[in-house]
Order: sequence, then structure tokens, then C-alpha cells
Amino acid sequence: MARGMGGHSPSNVTHHLKGIHFPADKQALVEQAKQNKAPPEVMEEIEAMEDQEFGSIAEVMKAFGKEHRDSADE
Repeated sequence: MARGMGGHSPSNVTHHLKGIHFPADKQALVEQAKQNKAPPEVMEEIEAMEDQEFGSIAEVMKAFGKEHRDSADE
């Protein structure tokens, strides 16, 4: 399985978003992850994402991947 930066897998983030309804903004992602008792490192991953509205989990994962590519370029 492919891993994100720092060994965090994108599937770990989506696991902690289980039950979210789309469309959803970043704040909704944060709230859902809190309800699902996401660990601090997952919360940091979500909070680092761009503030936008997401239409699906695929859009969340695209933003997650973009965040990691941008971080790797620094």
C-alpha cells in the first residue's frame, strides 16, 4: 500500500472520516474525524489541508495528496 509523507497512509485519513456526508467543508472533516476519535497525527493531516468544499471522498484524497506533494517540494 502506498504511504503518504511521514508514513501516514491516505486510507488512514479516510477511515477516520467514516460517516461524513458530502458536500463537506474542511471544518466538517475536522468535526467528523474528532467524532471518530482520530489520533492527533490524523487531525494534523486534515487541518493542514486547503480550506475548501469537498464533493466526495475522492476530492478529499486528491487534496490530501496535493498537500503532501506541496510539502515534499519545500
